[in-house]
Amino acid sequence: MIHVEDLSVAYGDLRALDDVSVDIEPGEFVTVVGPSGCGKTTLLRTIGGLESPTAGRVSVDGDPPEVAQADARLGFVFQDHTLLPWKTALENVTFLRRMAGKDPDPEGARELLATTGLDGFEDARPAELSGGMKQRVAIARAIHLGADVLLMDEPFGELDEITRDEMSVEILRLWRENRKTVVFVTHSVPEAVFLGDRCLVVAGSPASSGPAASTTGDGTPGRVVAEFDIDLPRPRDESVFGSEAFGRQVAQVRGALHDDA
Repeated sequence: MIHVEDLSVAYGDLRALDDVSVDIEPGEFVTVVGPSGCGKTTLLRTIGGLESPTAGRVSVDGDPPEVAQADARLGFVFQDHTLLPWKTALENVTFLRRMAGKDPDPEGARELLATTGLDGFEDARPAELSGGMKQRVAIARAIHLGADVLLMDEPFGELDEITRDEMSVEILRLWRENRKTVVFVTHSVPEAVFLGDRCLVVAGSPASSGPAASTTGDGTPGRVVAEFDIDLPRPRDESVFGSEAFGRQVAQVRGALHDDA
């Protein structure tokens, strides 16, 4: 379980988050949606041990995030795929596992690449792959690490809308097969609704720039202003996008964002 209790994060006088509390169950897919600068990435990075709380506490299965990270229980997928350009797709997938001191599993990595639609691209380097293919490699790398928790920060942000939809379906299929705990940050309300078991709406307005577009002065620090259980059947595919239930839940989440704006 991920436990966040009374969390506040500040950078000097700049406050990014204030009084955030949330619990995320093992195997749950939780999306976090909100405007730029609201603190949602800071929340994700604090869960991952990349930022330190100013107040409150965060734990992953009872341990501090830094311990879970050192034990390779946390996997990260960022908007920038962070692939090593001199390594092949297969080598990029196995790299983190080797760095974590785990036994290499090249066959498992090949199977993951195949299930993400990259069969035949094992020896391709990042420069030879499209944006969507690079993100597939990054996702395969995080899963191959064997982490219990995947923290995903706008991994589809630079992709076109059609590729984003395809990648959303792909990540749900991989999640069903591996059943990791996923925390997924996005600007897109439809994406948040389509992917999540639960959607957290974060709001806040930046007053100045900072390490995470933090807030101070006439701005407001990020906080969870609404939470929605996503009542859509699983498994989900592209047909969900046109359903009345999907449109209704998208409208509810958008309404919570606009009500707080």
